[in-house]
Amino acid sequence: MEQALAVRDAAMFTRSGYQRPVGKQTGGEGADRICGASGCTSGWRAPWKNRRRPIFEQEWGCSPRCLSLLVQAAVRREVGDSIQTVDVEPHRHRIPLGLVLLAQGWITHPQLQGALEAQRESGRGRIGDWLTQNCGLEEERITRGLGVQWNCPVLALDGFSPTAMALVMPKRFVAEFGLVPLRVAGSSLLYLAFQDRTNAATALGVEQMSGLRVESGLLHGSAFESARTRLLAADAVPVQMKVAGDRDGLTAGIVKALEQRQPLATRLVRVHQYYWLRMWLETGAMSGLGTLPQGPEDMEDYLFMIGPKSGS
Repeated sequence: MEQALAVRDAAMFTRSGYQRPVGKQTGGEGADRICGASGCTSGWRAPWKNRRRPIFEQEWGCSPRCLSLLVQAAVRREVGDSIQTVDVEPHRHRIPLGLVLLAQGWITHPQLQGALEAQRESGRGRIGDWLTQNCGLEEERITRGLGVQWNCPVLALDGFSPTAMALVMPKRFVAEFGLVPLRVAGSSLLYLAFQDRTNAATALGVEQMSGLRVESGLLHGSAFESARTRLLAADAVPVQMKVAGDRDGLTAGIVKALEQRQPLATRLVRVHQYYWLRMWLETGAMSGLGTLPQGPEDMEDYLFMIGPKSGS
């Protein structure tokens, strides 16, 4: 039974986007594996007696050195040519929200002018908030205007399960990037809800990690806050935060985590300044929806950042 689960999990990863290179072969959980490191000189007959763990992105390293080579390649892929601790999304010219709402006929010129003046005088607040406060404009219409502005759908809270969706990503992303994983449709499409603007970099990282196609949209204010509160109260995959001084430190930190936890499956994805390492520690940990977890047990997340360590 355990071997069958291992074969199933491997198949899920292949269908979800990580294809093994031609010539690499793997069997059930107890089968021999060919070392996946391109610089391997020892072949599969190697120091580690247990040739099924740890597995890094569907590959097995026959020695600590080979495991480090596998991780180095993934770190180069995610870091790119230079290390940036904060991502800045490229600026795209968008029609101001007030003009969008005006064009839709939902507000008048005097209402827009009054809201803009109130915003300037106070020096704070979003124009949508001032239109709601001063003109009584419904928040659903504000969200629909934002959807036009960002060219994305407006989503509904129907089908939201905080217990299931809390497993999609670390709660830190929910709090920091202003999004809520909303639901999975048809076992292949994950809806991500944002409050006032979408974030393509975050959506891409979630898509790569989950193995699901991601559709981003907006959720109106009170519904978004309700969903976020319920999700943050639900059990999530345990997460550890780590800081690495540089690229080599990041590689060493990931290798150390792999050697300590001995996972059966892993993925590494960059989401803005975070390098998100997810580990499936036992067979049967996947839910069957892409590579989403079945539950918080037998799972572990690491969030690495590159920068000065505290106290240094």
